[in-house]
Amino acid sequence: MIYVGIDVAKDKHDCCILGLDTEELFQVFTVPNNSDGYGELFHKIESVSKDKSQIKIGLEATGHYSYNILGSLLDHGYHTFVINPLHTNLYRKGQSLRKTKTDKVDARSIAEMLVTDKTLKPYTGTSYHSEELKSLTRYRFELVKERAKLKTSVSRLVNILFPELEPLVPTLHINSVYRLLQELPGAHFIASSNLTHLKALLADASKGRYGREKAIEIRETAKSSIGSLMPAKSMELRQTIHRIDTLTSDIKEVEQSIQKIMDECGSPITTIPGIKYRMGAMILAEIGDFTRFSNADQVLAYAGLSPSTYQSGKLISSYARMEKRGSKYLRYALFNAAIYVSGWDERFRIYLSKKRAEGKHYYVAISHVIKKLVRTIFRMEITHTSYQPL
Repeated sequence: MIYVGIDVAKDKHDCCILGLDTEELFQVFTVPNNSDGYGELFHKIESVSKDKSQIKIGLEATGHYSYNILGSLLDHGYHTFVINPLHTNLYRKGQSLRKTKTDKVDARSIAEMLVTDKTLKPYTGTSYHSEELKSLTRYRFELVKERAKLKTSVSRLVNILFPELEPLVPTLHINSVYRLLQELPGAHFIASSNLTHLKALLADASKGRYGREKAIEIRETAKSSIGSLMPAKSMELRQTIHRIDTLTSDIKEVEQSIQKIMDECGSPITTIPGIKYRMGAMILAEIGDFTRFSNADQVLAYAGLSPSTYQSGKLISSYARMEKRGSKYLRYALFNAAIYVSGWDERFRIYLSKKRAEGKHYYVAISHVIKKLVRTIFRMEITHTSYQPL
């Protein structure tokens, strides 16, 4: 067997090629992160062995820096292993008491891990192609988070310019209110507006829900408002609403792409009540290829949702916290999915009630629901079967 360790960086990659008994077949070398560098790497590997079944190549999961080299390795048919940087860091520290860390040392450590760690599983094409779905779901997550911050800003600005508006409407964050505030950003502007124009504006934005009575109510309230007349804040309000509209349009476009990929992959995860394509897509994208895991408990550990363990001598910790390592996006998706599923599906609702009846805190009970949900999803994905409700 030939073992190749690659320490990935932005502009270059350090490579170590080991043979029998961890013998260095080449002195650790550096290749640039371009097509010529990839060609040099493949040439050296093929000069040692042309049998790709006898070659293992490992690299750390370093986000977008490893994406191109990983895709090239998979396209060339190499058995490639993506290793958690925490794993390689602990391995390297365990090899020596000296505080030594260089890119060349890391490359050799990765190669040695391929020799010694038999639990590592190769990265598959399925995992690589799920990166597109992961990119979309993470991008949507950040867009939604950014939009939520802007909505908080709208609430703050309305509280300055027209604080009496909020009790008059179901919520500030609906199209009719946004259109009103975008054209008339403050109590002063609304109070001095033409009633006919105000009525038409509200009726059009609310699709007929609000008419003359609501227009009169809002205008009369605006006339006695304590809201400040601050042109700078009014401009900020208009532009904030415009940015929210732009983000909403972008989010819809991203969601259409997510929906298309989910329709193509035909995953049974959306047959679970309470999990729609957006939440299901985030779960699938973050986990990747389910065949990489031997059981559902490994998926839980991968998500950082397995309890930590501390035992030394006669001391055994009685309070175990979640490890919270791995993807924060996956933990977010599983946590929210567990809440939704518990509300929609009878089996999970009964299970949650049972854990609550045992005296467990709500969030502790939800953590148990997450474990049950992950086991359910794992079984469904491995067997390609739909969810069977009670």
